[in-house]
Amino acid sequence: MSASLQSLSNELLKDILDFIEADPERTVSIDRRAYLSVESFRLPSPPVPSQAHDIGSFRLVCRRFAEIGIPYQFAKIATRLSRHGLERLDAICSQSHLVKHTRKFSYLVPYFYVEGGEQIERFLSSNGGYRSQIDPSIFQAKARDQRRILEAKEDARVLRKAMSAFENLQHVQILRLQDESDRMLLEFLQESELPQLESLDLKWTYACMHATSTIAKALLQAKSGFSRFSGPMMNSRSALAIKDRIPRTVPQLASQLTCLELHFDDTDSLNERMRAASELFKTVFSAARNLQAVHVGFPSRSPLDLGLEEVFHSVHWEKLRAFGIQAWRLDADEIIQLARRHQRTLRGLRLRDVQLREGSMWKDVLAMLRMEMEQLDWVSLRRVDYSKHFDELWANSMEVRDGSIEGSESDDEDVFPAHFSAPGSANESEDDYDSEYEPSVADTDHGPDANDIALSPNTTASLPFCTCSRSSNPASADDLGDNGMFVYHHQRKLWEKWVIGRCPEHSCN
Repeated sequence: MSASLQSLSNELLKDILDFIEADPERTVSIDRRAYLSVESFRLPSPPVPSQAHDIGSFRLVCRRFAEIGIPYQFAKIATRLSRHGLERLDAICSQSHLVKHTRKFSYLVPYFYVEGGEQIERFLSSNGGYRSQIDPSIFQAKARDQRRILEAKEDARVLRKAMSAFENLQHVQILRLQDESDRMLLEFLQESELPQLESLDLKWTYACMHATSTIAKALLQAKSGFSRFSGPMMNSRSALAIKDRIPRTVPQLASQLTCLELHFDDTDSLNERMRAASELFKTVFSAARNLQAVHVGFPSRSPLDLGLEEVFHSVHWEKLRAFGIQAWRLDADEIIQLARRHQRTLRGLRLRDVQLREGSMWKDVLAMLRMEMEQLDWVSLRRVDYSKHFDELWANSMEVRDGSIEGSESDDEDVFPAHFSAPGSANESEDDYDSEYEPSVADTDHGPDANDIALSPNTTASLPFCTCSRSSNPASADDLGDNGMFVYHHQRKLWEKWVIGRCPEHSCN
């Protein structure tokens, strides 16, 4: 190795590695609008073979390079619930010099085929046309593998070891894993109406419940100091099962959380199950006194028709900085009351896919946010609408996906900052950047003119002054064009800017 390369500082070597793999220590702040997309709800990307090879080669140069490269390989660990995945995690956790750098653990949980592998194989074998596309023995092998893991409690053992070894763990994420064979089988089940399909057993409910309970017990036994939990593919049935099985562990784990993100992706009997889980939510949210970021969401196509406080129970979090809900039918007053409880601390508010009930108007919510929420830096109103209009769209067989209704927005509106995605990626657009990260030039309170002169807090010029006449935004909520019936895409973009483009004088209490 050349002396010139060896003479490079550690900082410069890390800068070089950043071109291969983004700095593993750099994360998005929890009160940023992109936090859910980047840190919590986005699936962990498999390492690009060339990147993994380059970092591996870098670490083989010498001991110094090996140490510098460790965080780039082990700051984030993703493990499948499979024999091979658990064996790999077991081996990694035996090397403390590696896992001391681990900050985030993603647990990739497949559908459980424990009781259905043989049934699926027999069924596909009897349907030759479909058998030609996938090998039915795949599912029997999966069922065998899962049965051995559960009977030996190998997953519980390895998770206990891992949670104890991850001494600097901050973030735990549980994700549903679906490979190509799963996808093809599920697609076939959804398209077919054969009576035999009722006997096929794909258990995401049990898989989700089992994974959540085993990892919760492992975290408790390890006395882990983790503070963030993300479950972007949770199941409402598993929430009820957890409520009955591990009630004593819930408050203890919740008490140390600063961030909690839950998204339930099932639709059947959703209102009834969430109502039945109301006491579990009360237990969790009452114990989680240190929460700084909260998100609870449901499928866009099936908004929850339940009162907001049946889930949040009027809890006040003194440190809350970001709050989000998705796919909910609500009255305007419910949103207003929750926002007012946190008006001194809340900096971000996500109301994605929220449908207002008849008798409520969005302009009332927006006026309160603009006039009273002085700390608010951003608000997301993606696909907000009125409940009646939403139902009319659905009744007319218009597909309402978890993506955009109007097709004018990208599927992932919360685009990555520059260090998370390459310029020109499919998820980026000027419109996204303008609303998500850059203050609008038209908003004189937040545009370049607002930062021309840094005034001392003691000068009279720093006192609140009216900017209404200099703003291109509507002067009042009555000018927002809210008709109480439906919301256009361009309207909600304008509304987001209007809420945070408040006048310093007229927004003061």
